[in-house]
Amino acid sequence: MLVLTCIGGFAAFASVESASAAFGDRITIAGTEFRAGADRIWINGANTPWRNWNEFGGRYDPVWWDKHFQELHDSGINATRVWISCSGDASINMDSSGYVSGCTPAFWNDVDSLLQIAEKRRVYIMATLISFDHFSDNHTNYLGWRKMITSSSNVDSMVNNYVVPFVTRYKDNPWLWCVDLCNEPDWINENAKCGKISWDHLQTYIARAAKAIHAHSKVLVTTGIAMAPKYNSSARRTNVVSDSALQARADGDAGARLDFYSPHHYDWMEPMFGNPFYMSPAAYGMEATKPVVIGECPAKGTKGHTIVQDYENGYRNGWQGAMGWSSNGVDSNGDLKNLGPATRDFRDNHARLVFPQP
Repeated sequence: MLVLTCIGGFAAFASVESASAAFGDRITIAGTEFRAGADRIWINGANTPWRNWNEFGGRYDPVWWDKHFQELHDSGINATRVWISCSGDASINMDSSGYVSGCTPAFWNDVDSLLQIAEKRRVYIMATLISFDHFSDNHTNYLGWRKMITSSSNVDSMVNNYVVPFVTRYKDNPWLWCVDLCNEPDWINENAKCGKISWDHLQTYIARAAKAIHAHSKVLVTTGIAMAPKYNSSARRTNVVSDSALQARADGDAGARLDFYSPHHYDWMEPMFGNPFYMSPAAYGMEATKPVVIGECPAKGTKGHTIVQDYENGYRNGWQGAMGWSSNGVDSNGDLKNLGPATRDFRDNHARLVFPQP
C-alpha cells in the first residue's frame, strides 16, 4: 500500500508494501522487457487521455476516474495513458514570452487525486505532459508554446518549473509508471498549424527533460511518435529520439535518453509502414535494444483483424505492450466495449504477465 503525506506543501508517497510484491512495484527495464519487482510484466494497456479537456486544474471529476479505473482493472488492463495537460490552456502558468513559471495549486491537487485513485484501483499511469495540441493555432496560447520550445532559456523554465516538480512530487509513487514527454511531436514538426518547428528545438526539449527526470527520479521516460518508421527508426537512420541524437543536445549527458519507445499506429499508416502487430519491432524499423510498446492503436482493432488478434500477435511478435485508443470513447476509434475483449482475453491467457505475483 502507499501512504500519502504532505512535506513542505508537496505530496509524498511512502511505500509500505511488502517486499514480496510484484504487481504494484515500480516498473523497471531488463533488456528489452519490463519488470514489476523481479517478474516480467506486459503492458496490457489502454489510453484514457481525458474525461474533460484540460481537466487537471479544471473540470476534474474524481468520481468518474475512480469508477473508470475500477472498470479498467476488472477488464485486465494494467496500465493506461493519461494526458495531464491536453493543450496548455489551463493549469500551466506561462507568460506571453513563453516562460513557464509553474503550475496552479488546483492542478497539483487533481493530479494527486488521480495518482491516489491509480494506487487504489491498481492501474499504472503513463503521464503525457504535453501534446502537439499545445502548439496548434486552434488553441488559445499556442504562440506562447511556440516561443517556449524555440528558446533555450524557456525550455529550461519548462523543465525546471514543470517537468522536475512533477517527477519530484511523484517519484516515490510506483503507480507513475512513466512520463511521456510529448504526444506526437512529429506533427509539431510537419504541420503548419502547429508551427512546423524544427527537430533541433524539439530534441532540445526532449533531451533536457529526459536528463532532468533521470537525475531526479527512477521514473521511466518515453515520447509517443506518430509516424515511428519515419522518425523513430534506426533501420532507416531517421531516429530523431535515439540516444546519440538526444545526448548531442545535452552536452553528451547519458541521462538524455528515452528508456523505451512507444510508437503509435492507425490504419492510414499501414500502406506506408505495415501493421506492427504482425511484424517484429526490428522488422518495423525500431531499435532492438529497448522495449517497444504500441502506445496508441484503434480500440476496434486494425484493418482486417480483431483487437483480440492484434494484442495476442503483438505479444508473440516481441512488442512489450499495446495501449488501445481509447477506453472511454473520446473519438470514433472505439471504447472499452471494443477493447475489453482483447485485454480480458490476454489477461486470461497470460495472467502472470498482466498481474505478476511472486
